[in-house]
Amino acid sequence: MDLHMMNCELLATCSALGYLEGDTYHKEPDCLESVKDLIRYLRHEDETRDVRQQLGAAQILQSDLLPILTQHRQDKPLFDAVIRLMVNLTQPALLCFGSLPKEPSFRHHFLQVLTYLQAYKEAFASEKAFGVLSETLYELLQLGWEERQEEDNLLIERILLLVRNILHVPADLDQEKIDDDASIHDQLLWAIHLSGLDDLLLFLASSSAEQQWSLHVLEIVSLMFRDQNPEQLAGIGQGRLAQERSADVAELEVLRQREMAEKKTRALQRGNRHSRFGGSYIVQGLKSIGERDLIFHKGLHNLRNYSSDLGKQPKKVPKRRQAARELSIQRRSALNVRLFLRDFCSEFLENCYNRLMGSVKDHLLREKAQQHDETYYMWALAFFMAFNRAASFRPGLVSETLSVRTFHFIEQNLTNYYEMMLTDRKEAASWARRMHLALKAYQELLATVNEMDLSPDEAVRESSRIIKNNIFYVMEYRELFLTLFRKFDERCQPRSFLRDLVETTHLFLKMLERFCRSRGNLVVQNKRKKRRKKKKVLDQATVSGNVPSSPEELEAMWPALAEQLECCAQNPELGIDSMVPFDAASEVPVEEQRAEAMVRIQDCLLAGQAPQALTLLRSAREVWPEGDVFGSQDISPEEEIQLLKQILSAPLPRQQGPEECGTEEEEEEEEEEEEEELQVVQVSEKEFNFLDYLKRFACSTVVRAYVLLLRSYQQNSAHTNHCIVKMLHRLAHDLKMEALLFQLSVFCLFNRLLSDPAAGAYKELVTFAKYILGKFFALAAVNQKAFVELLFWKNTAVVREMTEGYGSLDDRSSSRRAPTWSPEEEARLRELYLAHKDVEGQDVVEAILAHLNTVPRTRKQIIHHLVQLGLADSVKDFQRKGTHIVLWTGDQELELQRLFEEFQDSDDVLGHIMKNITAKRSRARIVDKLLALGLVAERRELYKKRRKKLASSILPNGAESLKDFCQEDLEEEEKLPEEDSEEDEEGSSEAEEVQGSLVLSTENLGQSLHQEGFSTPLLWLQHCLIRAADDREEDGCSQAVPLVPLTEENEEAMENEQFQQLLRKLGVRPPASEQETFWRIPAKLSPTQLRRVAASLNQPEEEQKLQPELQPEVPGEEGSDEEHCKEHRPQALRALLLTHKKKGLASPEEEDTVGKEQLKTAPKKRQLLDSDEEQEDEGRNRAPELAAPRIQKKKRFQIEDDEDD
Repeated sequence: MDLHMMNCELLATCSALGYLEGDTYHKEPDCLESVKDLIRYLRHEDETRDVRQQLGAAQILQSDLLPILTQHRQDKPLFDAVIRLMVNLTQPALLCFGSLPKEPSFRHHFLQVLTYLQAYKEAFASEKAFGVLSETLYELLQLGWEERQEEDNLLIERILLLVRNILHVPADLDQEKIDDDASIHDQLLWAIHLSGLDDLLLFLASSSAEQQWSLHVLEIVSLMFRDQNPEQLAGIGQGRLAQERSADVAELEVLRQREMAEKKTRALQRGNRHSRFGGSYIVQGLKSIGERDLIFHKGLHNLRNYSSDLGKQPKKVPKRRQAARELSIQRRSALNVRLFLRDFCSEFLENCYNRLMGSVKDHLLREKAQQHDETYYMWALAFFMAFNRAASFRPGLVSETLSVRTFHFIEQNLTNYYEMMLTDRKEAASWARRMHLALKAYQELLATVNEMDLSPDEAVRESSRIIKNNIFYVMEYRELFLTLFRKFDERCQPRSFLRDLVETTHLFLKMLERFCRSRGNLVVQNKRKKRRKKKKVLDQATVSGNVPSSPEELEAMWPALAEQLECCAQNPELGIDSMVPFDAASEVPVEEQRAEAMVRIQDCLLAGQAPQALTLLRSAREVWPEGDVFGSQDISPEEEIQLLKQILSAPLPRQQGPEECGTEEEEEEEEEEEEEELQVVQVSEKEFNFLDYLKRFACSTVVRAYVLLLRSYQQNSAHTNHCIVKMLHRLAHDLKMEALLFQLSVFCLFNRLLSDPAAGAYKELVTFAKYILGKFFALAAVNQKAFVELLFWKNTAVVREMTEGYGSLDDRSSSRRAPTWSPEEEARLRELYLAHKDVEGQDVVEAILAHLNTVPRTRKQIIHHLVQLGLADSVKDFQRKGTHIVLWTGDQELELQRLFEEFQDSDDVLGHIMKNITAKRSRARIVDKLLALGLVAERRELYKKRRKKLASSILPNGAESLKDFCQEDLEEEEKLPEEDSEEDEEGSSEAEEVQGSLVLSTENLGQSLHQEGFSTPLLWLQHCLIRAADDREEDGCSQAVPLVPLTEENEEAMENEQFQQLLRKLGVRPPASEQETFWRIPAKLSPTQLRRVAASLNQPEEEQKLQPELQPEVPGEEGSDEEHCKEHRPQALRALLLTHKKKGLASPEEEDTVGKEQLKTAPKKRQLLDSDEEQEDEGRNRAPELAAPRIQKKKRFQIEDDEDD
């Protein structure tokens, strides 16, 4: 659709508005309805904003709407509708399109709408239009709040929005390049001044009754002063200052010197002969493309400008790597406009600033403003405080924003913008612009405080000292500039941001240095992150010290408690609502907190708080009425007292705190089970050292940012260049780190500076450049490697090595370089290693350290040299673990197997093994070896088993039920590893029956699947299990591995119910939720278990081939016993040897070991190949009823690895 051809309905609507005859506009009868139709059309325009473009091309606003506005103001409905339409037509293009379009077609539409907006702005630049708006606004503001209707408030807001929209239209840079000329924006400002609208804005800003328009007024004021410089504006009409005159003279002198140098260069370039006879020259020492010297075909005066890059196509920089563009451009308006703006600023500061900024700050804090409205607040703060400081400094005019709270507000927003710029990369440029506004406000706050130091008024100087004391004390204010420098990104942040950052840092350091000198010693806040271990919350009785006493002591306590209970029991409504028996903030559900409530009742009785115990009992009865655990609803007071007596004497199970565990369990399990590491910020105070703070800036990132700004020294102001040189001088001279600037790009910049014809205007820069170059050549005379160091940016450690000698940093540190090994020392080391490597119960390296009487060596040095000599394969062979025994011998493995078979039916298998084993080892070492040998499938098989005890006969039936249900609930609440284990240990015969059935069912499933043609999927499943085992051994960590079928055959097998049943038997986990698609190998299966499971999937042919190797014939044993042993031999040993056979690692000793093991008739080991669902079903079937007597179990402690990495 051609947007320049207007739609017929739109054309008819515009024609029905009216017509202009001369200077008089005649409206049609349907004018109001036509305006409303245009508003309706704009509401339903498409994404290209076609209606808006057609109206702009037809110039409806210039030819129809403005004449209606100025000539038919008396028609209030029509006037209101025209204002609504104008507000819609003049809204910014960014609001119309949401953001700056990236597609070329939409970018074209965006630019077209922007062109129409600029035409609207030019049409509004007349006194007549703003006169009508100001008169209407004046009449509306004359009405009191009780007379003003809702329509009046809407019209006030629309008029302010219309003025905002017109001022917001950006200028056409091609037409407004000349300073001191009246641009369209200047004409608009002059029309506002002539119409008196500026006085109405001042009234709205100063009136306490019109605070609802404060944000609109602040936005309009910020757009009025969009291109103005506050310091230049403050100096208008006061004559040219001496400082401005000297700056202009210096600028003219620079231009004159450059012009003279160019004339001299052109004179030298003119040759006496014709240019065609300039001759050709050979440049010795400069190679051309080949091996010959370069031939130069131009005059000698052009040789200085020769470069190998001449004629080459410059490399294009991608858009994402290009430097950010400068968006804010300052220009000088016409003199009469600047005078009007200066007077407006003065009146605004005297009458409006403090009230308006306070109101806006209140709106921002109460979140009554729109998003990002705080940017107008920060702009106004920076602009008007700078104007006040440059005009006639009066701190009272800006007292609202001159406080520590304002510093905190600006610092918070600056930090927030900085974090959002790093996270929201798509809108990084927008966040960088907001960040620049916050930095300007922070800079002006510091400049105002610095100006207060020079005030003759003692009260002003004291206020300045208080503010500086606060901002220098807090760590965040000091660390702010370091953070901004280190995260400076020229792709998002323009060069003007870096300039303001450098100037603000210079001002902050100057104020801080002067403050430190005046104070002598300055104490500041210091924050650092400290890692601490947070203990888990202990049981309430343990914390309060109310540990249950002996029965005799409880009997002695009861009479006093009974008296109190008899007094309180007569009141049936005794404070039921005053105490809550559960913790609503706990992660444990309320239904599972009954046991804890019972323990709390017992604690109250032990502490002598009988009324509280009775109240808790009655509250718990209301919360958990089921089962009559806390008594029935119609319980009598005497029965309540007897129930409390039973609770007092009941041995309720309590959660153990960390200190109640044994010493051995504390050493091995506390770090994993009972403690949680947290990072907390520790706040302290320390004496401030200015040089130590300055050293924080001595890093390559900060120096590179300063050098980047120094490259544009010709465009920088003299103050900016002074700030750069001052910081670099602090680093080079004060900190003695001039080597930070020994970089080739910096020296190229110095070369350009020294060869600049106008170098005389940059005396400070030239002096500093010569100082750095002198230091470098002095160092290069001593350290020839300094020329190579020019290629790199350096940190402080490299700087110290360059200046003090390489290796000096290592000499200062505690870990010096290892001395060389002499042949005698190597021979002694070899002799000691061979003598002590096979000694049991001692660490080889510790023994060598004890007997090596040569140069002092560390453990690490000895281990590394043993590896270098080839005496050891890896450093990991010498890692210190729980005990100092590294290897297991064959006899020790047999002894471990014998002890396991002897004590496997006991309650504490691991404890008996540790007591009776010959070579003492840690619990973790023994558990790992049992897992490696395949004697147990998982660690939880070694947990302490709970003894079966009869219910205590001390308590009545009610007490037994109390004890049982408390035990059950506490076991549910305890997040101990036994939750994943089985509920109770059954008898040995039952375990053998279950295991045998499981093995037979797995084998039967595998055989039936082989017969049904699933051999290939079974082989794929076996390979997946073996590959997962290998990966977990290599990585040292495990995570769930999905089984992804890539062929149709494997995919059909995964959908087969019998194959899925086999997967469950093997421990493979089905998809846990809708988000998961594939079955997964659980992370809890160890590599040994995975290989054992994979070995169980072997086809019958493989089993028959491996049968002779795994089971040597033993004479003397025949019959059913032999067949039973063959059928139910330890499957783990078979899987282990099968894996070794496949890898070629099986030794004859291992085969003999397996042969001997088959001769023993040991009980069978439990198989843990059944699925999680079956375990849960077993747990449900075995779960007793709530009130039934329950077997009290001991806690099982998870056996954790106590080895140090």
